[in-house]
Amino acid sequence: MIARPTADMPDIDADEAESAETEDDLVLLAAEPEESEPAPGTVAMGRAAITRAIRHAPNGPGVYRMIGSDGGVLYVGKAKSIKRRIVAYTRPAGLTARIMRMVAATAEMEFVSTGTETEALLLEANLIKQLRPRFNVLLRDDKSFPYILITRDHGAPQIAKHRGARNRPGDYYGPFASVWAVNRTINALQKAFLVRSCSDNFYESRTRPCLLFQIKRCAGPCTGEIGHTAYAELVEEARDFLSGRSRAVKEQLAREMEQAAEELEFERAAALRDRLAALSAVQGTQGINPRSVEEADVFAIHQEGGATCVQVFFFRTGQNWGNHALYPRADRALEVGEVLESFLAQFYEDKPCPRLVLLSHDIAERELLEEALSTRAGHRVEVAVPKRGEKRELVEHALQNAREALGRKLAESASQARLLEELARAFELPAPPRRIEVYDNSHIMGSNAVGGMIVAGPEGFAKSQYRKFNIRSTELTPGDDYGMMREVLTRRFSRLLKENPREAAPPTGDEAAPLADPRSGPPLPAGEREEEAEPSDAASTAWPDLVLIDGGPGQLKAAQETLASLGLTGVPLVGVAKGPDRDAGRETFYRDGQAPFRLEPRDPVLYFVQRLRDEAHRFAIGSHRARRKKDITQAGLQEIPGVGPTRKRALLRHFGTLKAIERASLADLEAVPGVNAATARAVYDFFHARPS
Repeated sequence: MIARPTADMPDIDADEAESAETEDDLVLLAAEPEESEPAPGTVAMGRAAITRAIRHAPNGPGVYRMIGSDGGVLYVGKAKSIKRRIVAYTRPAGLTARIMRMVAATAEMEFVSTGTETEALLLEANLIKQLRPRFNVLLRDDKSFPYILITRDHGAPQIAKHRGARNRPGDYYGPFASVWAVNRTINALQKAFLVRSCSDNFYESRTRPCLLFQIKRCAGPCTGEIGHTAYAELVEEARDFLSGRSRAVKEQLAREMEQAAEELEFERAAALRDRLAALSAVQGTQGINPRSVEEADVFAIHQEGGATCVQVFFFRTGQNWGNHALYPRADRALEVGEVLESFLAQFYEDKPCPRLVLLSHDIAERELLEEALSTRAGHRVEVAVPKRGEKRELVEHALQNAREALGRKLAESASQARLLEELARAFELPAPPRRIEVYDNSHIMGSNAVGGMIVAGPEGFAKSQYRKFNIRSTELTPGDDYGMMREVLTRRFSRLLKENPREAAPPTGDEAAPLADPRSGPPLPAGEREEEAEPSDAASTAWPDLVLIDGGPGQLKAAQETLASLGLTGVPLVGVAKGPDRDAGRETFYRDGQAPFRLEPRDPVLYFVQRLRDEAHRFAIGSHRARRKKDITQAGLQEIPGVGPTRKRALLRHFGTLKAIERASLADLEAVPGVNAATARAVYDFFHARPS
């Protein structure tokens, strides 16, 4: 039986395909008579490549990859029968413009057989996220969501927020939509269950209870204020609450409170009352808290202006753990259900799936997706499109948020597009830049020097494209900003030349034309072109259309000499020098062959450049501070003049952790036994020196 056609697969003549019982029948179905050898990069050439691949395609379920002439993966798809599926791409009619462009770019195909169609769906989602083919729906702004972690590698478990790989033993609860939601929930859980949030090092160094114990947010296991058995019971209650057994936990606390009151233990009853109030707060201040939904994810999708927004709400233990808007890259010809289906398979590739998934639109292969998610989660997962009741209200609320979020996104994109057009006019660029790279350095007297590169484009800041460069050269004079800039640009553009040599010399001057989208495939025959190209973003091309250097003519000259030494021409460079006394709004701009100039104080382009420059400065300083903190941790406090092993022990004994020493005021440092005023000043200046 033929797999169900989707937007990723053109409609085919089902009767013809069903009657093809042998491999040769399928090949004859696919083959089209050619009067002559098809031209490279045409639909006919792509069909010929696919026809050749049909003889080697497996009959069973699996995943297929369409490969371009440069070896890059164009598309990843799955099918119940791979051989029957790819025949559809060779039909002479019924192909959309998007599918024809994909077929025209195909030079060969690769296949992976799987045991079931469910396995094929899981593998497809994995490969799409890994390979990011340009013709698939891509979850391009996917990020790692924060979780709450209750550890299991310590006698007194810790509660903490966590993001990233789950390497530490413990129980992870989430996802949460934002760190703000995690912090708010942890604060409430500390009041309710008195679980410690301090680090293990801080815990081991305590000789008396900390402030959290005094304000009744920790039971004080570090100094024996509570026994390990009683503390373990508190931790288990917190785990039960986060695991969805919140009602049972609250009922138990209520019974204990009533019993304590009957036994005239009013102080204990009051403590239990406060814990119950904290649990009510964490369940009552989350926005929409459903009465009939204990655990679910709600997805609503909205399309407008060629863009797509998917709004997801997380509900756990009857609480709203926040919502997040994502903007997958999808062809505008795809229906919302088709985009949502591909989106969901990718979304849960690296996230735990709840027992219920609610959707705003139905999807074609809902049962298959349920089976795949259940296999991955290890429990039954229901995917539903509610029609009435509270669940439908949740979906409608998510859909309203999706509409509003996409409206804001489109408005921001339009504003960003106008800013880029004005920027192109101000700096005399041939077209609005799609990728802007901004460079800045940060160091303290040459130590822990770091170069930072941020990227911006039509979609705003492309943070996945940011790069930091630890300055490695040992020949640089400490504080040599020009030498640092040369090293950063040399490393960046040398690698760019190696990875994208064909784009090394963009046209300039009169020969410059609007830059082609590097994701676009070969041209289609006349009458078969797409109405509008897919929108691009800063990550779509590796080469910058504009490079901003934080600095004056010296920095600009260093950048020009660096690019010239690499044989690069035509890369627009602009130096952004701070105004007198570093005043924002009085920046001077430097370009090759043009006198220095300023923009009007209220010019929107000036504000835009300031935002870019400030973001580069923030990123470079943050990278520098992280590197400096790491070095301090590894080298110890002895790196500070006047601090030896004895004073180091005195500081750590007094403050507990290095972070506490870093945050301490000068007066607090002077109050440490064994630390004189000069040493306290040296320690304070070391942590609070402002990097350049």
